[in-house]
Amino acid sequence: MERWKGRVALVTGASVGIGAAIARTLVQHGMKVVGCARNVEKIEKLSAECQSAGYPGTLVPYKCDLTSEEEILSMFSAVKTLHQGVDVCVNNAGLACNEPLLSGKTDGWRTMVNVNILALSICTREAYQSMKERGVDDGHIININSMSGHRVVANAVTHFYSATKYAVTALTEALRQELREAKTHIRASCVSPGLVETEFAFRLYNNNPEKAAATYEQIKCLEATDVASAVMYILSTPPHVQIGDVLMRSVEQVV
Repeated sequence: MERWKGRVALVTGASVGIGAAIARTLVQHGMKVVGCARNVEKIEKLSAECQSAGYPGTLVPYKCDLTSEEEILSMFSAVKTLHQGVDVCVNNAGLACNEPLLSGKTDGWRTMVNVNILALSICTREAYQSMKERGVDDGHIININSMSGHRVVANAVTHFYSATKYAVTALTEALRQELREAKTHIRASCVSPGLVETEFAFRLYNNNPEKAAATYEQIKCLEATDVASAVMYILSTPPHVQIGDVLMRSVEQVV
Protein backbone atom coordinates (compact mmCIF):
# COMPACT_ATOMS: atom_id res chain seq x y z
CA MET A 1 0.00 0.00 0.00
CA GLU A 2 3.02 2.29 0.19
CA ARG A 3 2.60 3.50 -3.39
CA TRP A 4 -0.92 4.77 -2.66
CA LYS A 5 0.11 7.13 0.14
CA GLY A 6 -0.79 10.72 -0.67
CA ARG A 7 -2.80 9.74 -3.73
CA VAL A 8 -6.46 10.52 -4.31
CA ALA A 9 -9.38 8.12 -4.00
CA LEU A 10 -13.05 8.84 -4.68
CA VAL A 11 -15.54 6.75 -2.69
CA THR A 12 -19.22 7.10 -3.58
CA GLY A 13 -21.88 6.48 -0.97
CA ALA A 14 -19.36 7.13 1.78
CA SER A 15 -21.74 8.27 4.51
CA VAL A 16 -22.64 4.88 6.01
CA GLY A 17 -22.00 1.15 5.85
CA ILE A 18 -19.52 -0.25 3.37
CA GLY A 19 -18.65 3.14 1.86
CA ALA A 20 -17.80 4.64 5.24
CA ALA A 21 -15.69 1.61 6.15
CA ILE A 22 -13.77 1.83 2.86
CA ALA A 23 -13.21 5.58 3.24
CA ARG A 24 -11.90 5.16 6.79
CA THR A 25 -9.56 2.33 5.78
CA LEU A 26 -8.10 4.27 2.85
CA VAL A 27 -7.48 7.26 5.13
CA GLN A 28 -5.76 4.93 7.61
CA HIS A 29 -3.39 3.97 4.79
CA GLY A 30 -2.53 7.57 3.95
CA MET A 31 -4.76 8.34 0.99
CA LYS A 32 -6.58 11.59 0.28
CA VAL A 33 -10.18 10.40 0.11
CA VAL A 34 -13.07 12.33 -1.38
CA GLY A 35 -16.20 10.79 0.09
CA CYS A 36 -19.48 11.73 -1.53
CA ALA A 37 -23.13 11.31 -0.63
CA ARG A 38 -26.35 13.31 -0.77
CA ASN A 39 -26.07 13.94 2.96
CA VAL A 40 -22.53 14.76 4.03
CA GLU A 41 -23.09 15.29 7.76
CA LYS A 42 -22.06 11.72 8.58
CA ILE A 43 -19.01 12.00 6.32
CA GLU A 44 -18.04 15.22 8.08
CA LYS A 45 -18.28 13.39 11.39
CA LEU A 46 -16.19 10.50 10.04
CA SER A 47 -13.62 12.97 8.72
CA ALA A 48 -13.29 14.53 12.17
CA GLU A 49 -12.91 11.07 13.73
CA CYS A 50 -10.14 10.19 11.28
CA GLN A 51 -8.35 13.45 12.05
CA SER A 52 -8.67 12.94 15.81
CA ALA A 53 -7.30 9.41 15.46
CA GLY A 54 -4.19 10.80 13.79
CA TYR A 55 -4.58 8.82 10.57
CA PRO A 56 -2.02 9.85 7.93
CA GLY A 57 -4.60 10.47 5.21
CA THR A 58 -7.50 12.89 4.93
CA LEU A 59 -11.22 12.55 4.22
CA VAL A 60 -12.89 15.35 2.26
CA PRO A 61 -16.72 15.29 2.34
CA TYR A 62 -18.48 16.22 -0.90
CA LYS A 63 -22.22 16.60 -1.37
CA CYS A 64 -23.36 14.91 -4.57
CA ASP A 65 -26.63 13.43 -5.82
CA LEU A 66 -25.47 10.55 -7.99
CA THR A 67 -28.76 10.49 -9.90
CA SER A 68 -27.68 13.81 -11.46
CA GLU A 69 -24.96 13.66 -14.12
CA GLU A 70 -24.49 17.41 -13.74
CA GLU A 71 -23.63 17.00 -10.05
CA ILE A 72 -21.26 14.12 -10.79
CA LEU A 73 -19.41 16.17 -13.42
CA SER A 74 -19.25 19.12 -11.03
CA MET A 75 -17.74 16.84 -8.38
CA PHE A 76 -15.01 15.60 -10.70
CA SER A 77 -14.29 19.19 -11.72
CA ALA A 78 -13.91 20.14 -8.04
CA VAL A 79 -11.61 17.16 -7.41
CA LYS A 80 -9.48 18.26 -10.37
CA THR A 81 -9.24 21.80 -9.01
CA LEU A 82 -8.43 20.78 -5.45
CA HIS A 83 -6.48 17.55 -5.90
CA GLN A 84 -5.48 17.40 -9.61
CA GLY A 85 -7.59 14.29 -10.17
CA VAL A 86 -8.57 10.77 -9.13
CA ASP A 87 -6.17 7.82 -8.89
CA VAL A 88 -8.61 5.31 -7.37
CA CYS A 89 -12.37 5.28 -7.90
CA VAL A 90 -14.49 3.09 -5.63
CA ASN A 91 -18.02 2.89 -7.01
CA ASN A 92 -19.71 1.86 -3.80
CA ALA A 93 -23.07 3.66 -3.92
CA GLY A 94 -25.97 1.32 -4.58
CA LEU A 95 -29.49 0.69 -3.42
CA ALA A 96 -32.43 -1.66 -3.66
CA CYS A 97 -36.06 -0.61 -3.77
CA ASN A 98 -38.91 -2.91 -2.82
CA GLU A 99 -40.33 -3.04 -6.34
CA PRO A 100 -41.00 -6.58 -7.71
CA LEU A 101 -41.12 -7.23 -11.43
CA LEU A 102 -44.87 -7.93 -11.56
CA SER A 103 -46.06 -5.09 -9.33
CA GLY A 104 -43.18 -2.65 -8.90
CA LYS A 105 -43.31 1.07 -9.58
CA THR A 106 -41.32 2.39 -12.49
CA ASP A 107 -39.85 5.19 -10.39
CA GLY A 108 -38.21 2.64 -8.10
CA TRP A 109 -36.77 0.73 -11.03
CA ARG A 110 -35.50 3.96 -12.56
CA THR A 111 -33.81 4.98 -9.31
CA MET A 112 -31.97 1.65 -9.13
CA VAL A 113 -30.83 1.98 -12.75
CA ASN A 114 -29.72 5.58 -12.21
CA VAL A 115 -27.63 4.83 -9.11
CA ASN A 116 -26.50 1.23 -9.57
CA ILE A 117 -25.70 1.41 -13.30
CA LEU A 118 -25.61 4.92 -14.74
CA ALA A 119 -23.88 6.72 -11.85
CA LEU A 120 -21.32 3.93 -11.66
CA SER A 121 -20.68 4.19 -15.40
CA ILE A 122 -20.42 7.99 -15.37
CA CYS A 123 -18.00 7.95 -12.42
CA THR A 124 -15.97 5.25 -14.16
CA ARG A 125 -15.74 7.27 -17.37
CA GLU A 126 -14.78 10.47 -15.58
CA ALA A 127 -12.24 8.70 -13.36
CA TYR A 128 -10.59 7.14 -16.40
CA GLN A 129 -10.48 10.48 -18.22
CA SER A 130 -8.95 12.06 -15.09
CA MET A 131 -6.24 9.41 -15.02
CA LYS A 132 -5.61 9.57 -18.76
CA GLU A 133 -5.17 13.33 -18.96
CA ARG A 134 -2.58 13.21 -16.15
CA GLY A 135 -0.72 10.21 -17.53
CA VAL A 136 -1.70 7.99 -14.59
CA ASP A 137 -1.10 4.44 -15.78
CA ASP A 138 -1.53 2.54 -12.50
CA GLY A 139 -4.95 3.75 -11.35
CA HIS A 140 -7.70 1.43 -10.16
CA ILE A 141 -11.48 1.38 -10.54
CA ILE A 142 -13.25 -0.85 -8.03
CA ASN A 143 -16.96 -1.59 -8.23
CA ILE A 144 -18.75 -2.76 -5.11
CA ASN A 145 -21.01 -5.34 -6.65
CA SER A 146 -23.02 -8.06 -4.86
CA MET A 147 -23.55 -11.79 -4.81
CA SER A 148 -26.87 -10.73 -6.37
CA GLY A 149 -24.85 -9.93 -9.47
CA HIS A 150 -24.07 -13.64 -9.80
CA ARG A 151 -27.28 -15.45 -8.76
CA VAL A 152 -30.97 -14.68 -8.35
CA VAL A 153 -32.55 -15.57 -5.02
CA ALA A 154 -36.22 -16.44 -4.61
CA ASN A 155 -37.17 -13.06 -3.18
CA ALA A 156 -39.21 -10.85 -5.48
CA VAL A 157 -38.23 -7.62 -3.73
CA THR A 158 -34.62 -8.00 -4.90
CA HIS A 159 -35.16 -9.23 -8.45
CA PHE A 160 -34.80 -5.87 -10.20
CA TYR A 161 -31.90 -4.99 -7.92
CA SER A 162 -30.25 -8.25 -8.93
CA ALA A 163 -30.62 -7.31 -12.59
CA THR A 164 -28.76 -4.06 -11.97
CA LYS A 165 -25.98 -5.93 -10.20
CA TYR A 166 -25.69 -8.41 -13.07
CA ALA A 167 -25.10 -5.29 -15.16
CA VAL A 168 -22.25 -4.31 -12.83
CA THR A 169 -20.67 -7.73 -13.38
CA ALA A 170 -20.82 -7.24 -17.14
CA LEU A 171 -19.66 -3.62 -16.97
CA THR A 172 -16.59 -4.50 -14.91
CA GLU A 173 -15.44 -7.19 -17.34
CA ALA A 174 -16.20 -4.91 -20.31
CA LEU A 175 -14.17 -2.17 -18.64
CA ARG A 176 -11.24 -4.55 -18.19
CA GLN A 177 -11.36 -5.32 -21.90
CA GLU A 178 -11.54 -1.66 -22.94
CA LEU A 179 -8.68 -0.70 -20.65
CA ARG A 180 -6.57 -3.48 -22.14
CA GLU A 181 -7.44 -2.35 -25.66
CA ALA A 182 -6.43 1.19 -24.68
CA LYS A 183 -3.00 -0.24 -23.74
CA THR A 184 -3.18 1.14 -20.23
CA HIS A 185 -2.31 -0.57 -16.98
CA ILE A 186 -5.28 0.96 -15.15
CA ARG A 187 -7.13 -1.93 -13.57
CA ALA A 188 -10.81 -2.75 -13.01
CA SER A 189 -12.06 -4.99 -10.22
CA CYS A 190 -15.22 -6.00 -8.38
CA VAL A 191 -16.04 -6.97 -4.84
CA SER A 192 -19.24 -9.01 -4.59
CA PRO A 193 -20.33 -9.49 -0.98
CA GLY A 194 -23.28 -11.47 0.27
CA LEU A 195 -25.32 -10.27 3.23
CA VAL A 196 -23.52 -7.42 5.03
CA GLU A 197 -24.87 -5.94 8.24
CA THR A 198 -25.50 -2.32 7.23
CA GLU A 199 -28.50 -0.02 6.76
CA PHE A 200 -29.28 -1.78 3.45
CA ALA A 201 -32.15 -3.96 4.70
CA PHE A 202 -33.64 -1.12 6.75
CA ARG A 203 -33.84 0.99 3.60
CA LEU A 204 -35.22 -1.89 1.56
CA TYR A 205 -37.88 -2.70 4.15
CA ASN A 206 -38.37 0.90 5.29
CA ASN A 207 -41.94 0.21 6.39
CA ASN A 208 -41.06 -2.94 8.28
CA PRO A 209 -38.08 -2.44 10.62
CA GLU A 210 -38.76 -5.77 12.35
CA LYS A 211 -38.28 -7.64 9.07
CA ALA A 212 -35.14 -5.65 8.33
CA ALA A 213 -33.68 -6.47 11.73
CA ALA A 214 -34.56 -10.15 11.30
CA THR A 215 -32.56 -10.20 8.07
CA TYR A 216 -29.39 -9.68 10.06
CA GLU A 217 -30.32 -11.82 13.05
CA GLN A 218 -30.72 -15.12 11.20
CA ILE A 219 -26.97 -15.65 10.65
CA LYS A 220 -23.60 -14.13 11.47
CA CYS A 221 -23.35 -11.67 8.58
CA LEU A 222 -20.37 -10.06 6.95
CA GLU A 223 -19.38 -6.69 8.37
CA ALA A 224 -18.62 -3.54 6.39
CA THR A 225 -14.98 -3.78 7.47
CA ASP A 226 -14.74 -7.20 5.81
CA VAL A 227 -15.58 -5.63 2.47
CA ALA A 228 -13.13 -2.79 3.13
CA SER A 229 -10.45 -5.42 3.73
CA ALA A 230 -11.21 -6.95 0.33
CA VAL A 231 -10.76 -3.54 -1.29
CA MET A 232 -7.41 -3.17 0.46
CA TYR A 233 -6.36 -6.60 -0.77
CA ILE A 234 -7.14 -5.57 -4.35
CA LEU A 235 -5.20 -2.32 -4.03
CA SER A 236 -2.24 -4.07 -2.41
CA THR A 237 -1.64 -6.48 -5.29
CA PRO A 238 1.35 -5.84 -7.59
CA PRO A 239 0.63 -3.63 -10.63
CA HIS A 240 0.76 -6.59 -13.02
CA VAL A 241 -1.95 -8.54 -11.14
CA GLN A 242 -5.55 -8.19 -12.31
CA ILE A 243 -8.20 -9.15 -9.73
CA GLY A 244 -11.46 -9.62 -11.58
CA ASP A 245 -13.96 -10.25 -8.80
CA VAL A 246 -13.85 -11.14 -5.12
CA LEU A 247 -16.95 -13.14 -4.20
CA MET A 248 -17.42 -13.25 -0.45
CA ARG A 249 -20.21 -14.36 1.87
CA SER A 250 -20.69 -15.30 5.47
CA VAL A 251 -19.83 -18.92 6.27
CA GLU A 252 -23.42 -19.35 7.45
CA GLN A 253 -25.07 -17.83 4.38
CA VAL A 254 -26.95 -20.43 2.31
CA VAL A 255 -26.87 -18.81 -1.17
